[in-house]
Amino acid sequence: MIKSLRFIAAFLLFAFLSPLSSFANFDFNANCLNAYRSIFELKLGNAKAYISTEKKLRPNNAIIPLLENYVDYFTLITSENKADFDRLKGNKSSRLDKISDDDKSSPYYLYAQAEINLQWALIRGRYGEYFNAAMEIRKANNMLQDNAKKFPNFPLNAKGLGLINAVLGNLPDGALKSTLATFGIRGNLQNGLNMFEKLADNLPKSTYEPFYDEVVFYYAYVLTDVAHSSSAYSKTIKYTERIADSSLLKSYLQSYVCIKTAHNDDAINILAKKPEGATYQSFPYLDYLEGIAHLNKLDLNAATYFNRFLQTNKGVNYIKDTNLHLGWISLLKGDKSGYTSYIAKATNSGYTYNEKDKQAQNEAAAPVPPTDLLKARLLFDGGYLTRAAQVLDDKKTADYNTDKDKTEFNYRMGRIYDDLGKDDQALTYYQSTINQGRNLKYYFAANAALQMGKVYEKKNNKVKAKEAFNTAIGMKNHEYENSIESQAKAGLRRLN
Repeated sequence: MIKSLRFIAAFLLFAFLSPLSSFANFDFNANCLNAYRSIFELKLGNAKAYISTEKKLRPNNAIIPLLENYVDYFTLITSENKADFDRLKGNKSSRLDKISDDDKSSPYYLYAQAEINLQWALIRGRYGEYFNAAMEIRKANNMLQDNAKKFPNFPLNAKGLGLINAVLGNLPDGALKSTLATFGIRGNLQNGLNMFEKLADNLPKSTYEPFYDEVVFYYAYVLTDVAHSSSAYSKTIKYTERIADSSLLKSYLQSYVCIKTAHNDDAINILAKKPEGATYQSFPYLDYLEGIAHLNKLDLNAATYFNRFLQTNKGVNYIKDTNLHLGWISLLKGDKSGYTSYIAKATNSGYTYNEKDKQAQNEAAAPVPPTDLLKARLLFDGGYLTRAAQVLDDKKTADYNTDKDKTEFNYRMGRIYDDLGKDDQALTYYQSTINQGRNLKYYFAANAALQMGKVYEKKNNKVKAKEAFNTAIGMKNHEYENSIESQAKAGLRRLN
């Protein structure tokens, strides 16, 4: 409570000391603070009510357009709805106009404009609007760099700059990266991670403590999806601990990272206890995550969560992937006609904006997977390594008929032994995967080379690690090519 009052007082001090009294204030008062906190608990209806009150009391408060943009941003993240995106993106210009007429002597003047640009860049990237996203990242980066020079002691500059550095520092080759490179904008992943860690450690001790949840939101994303860090789980759990249990965003962050890092039972427990009720924003993706978590344990009741996701989802993402998973459930039940039906839906329904759905489309076109390989894959993803090993314990490469299945068998065994800490066995299977699948379109061989590089890096064998990373980079025209290549290049940078 005391920290909150100090935070509000700091903003009011800025307002009264402003030499341009004709301009509106950047006044993060109690209404605005409540709106901001509601946004980061995913209580967007409450946030809108606080913003509406603030508009009536202080219509010229320049924090209002920033808060409104946060609401749109999280509406789009939770809905994944393309129609919402097309409808809401027109709000950006008017909000920037309102802020640009305000107090240039405030550290929030450039910061707020940069935040709005950056939020829209992140959303546009989901729908392939890479050129516009690049322009917005450029504007945000320039504004934050300028703001850091003008206000070097304003810590929030590091939030946006940390995100830009981290994402650009590990961005796969493509339209967005090449466009930004023409403007001389390049990132550094480690610098970005350092900025976030410093903020996460120091904000709770400062008057900027209310921004803590947002910093952790982005930090967890960077650790998990950008850096693919081995400490993503431990740091996410550590830094989200102080976030209130009433935050649905906390449940999302923790469960997402748990699933991505093979802490599957944790994810199931977190999602079972997530806060619910009419005050929270609808978030169908959490049903999808719950389905993934249960299926990773070979709990075929996962179909309940996947079907709920399809019933409530109004977005464009994860439709193909959900139908693929429902197909797998049918296959594991021995229901071949059900499998065929869901695979047809995975092929013909949904969109391919994100990597999961692109991969689902590829897998729907592939031959039916052997159930033992499918079980081992799911159990491995959940972190159930002993069970996964037992499924394949009496198998060998010759037991499989196709090059795809032979390659996948070696890959699955390599991954299991790798995570069990049995490096020599893992390396043997990874090499067999590369030999068998080097010229196939599947990701197994390229990812085996990437993982082999990481094993050698851990062993401090730099020559072999570089060789493996370069092997991964040299393989082309396979699934997840951009992601695998960017991780291999990051490995080479670490070694250099």
